[in-house]
Amino acid sequence: TEEAEENCAVMVVDQIKDFLQNGNITNSVNFPEVVMQRGEGHRISIANSNVPNIVAQISTLLSNSGFNIVDMLNRSKKEYAYTLLDVDKEVSSEILEGIRKITGVLAVRYHK
Repeated sequence: TEEAEENCAVMVVDQIKDFLQNGNITNSVNFPEVVMQRGEGHRISIANSNVPNIVAQISTLLSNSGFNIVDMLNRSKKEYAYTLLDVDKEVSSEILEGIRKITGVLAVRYHK
């Protein structure tokens, strides 16, 4: 029905808005469902290959740069993984670029 189509369109818009603003993923074909409430921190979302040691490398890079991870959620689905991180201070473009350079990282977004 027309009403059902409109409701579906509204749902899609809400999910895209939540992804762009908060990094949350719902109803994706290729990526896992990852939804984490916004807290006090500054949010980074990272899409990567589902291989060992990527989360450790990201965590090490952040801690060596003086960041504390306030909250974190990591999920995987087949060959892909997705991580949401809330950190205790603003993230510079240099830090984001450092994460991007980690082998296996596919995309990094900063959600202010």
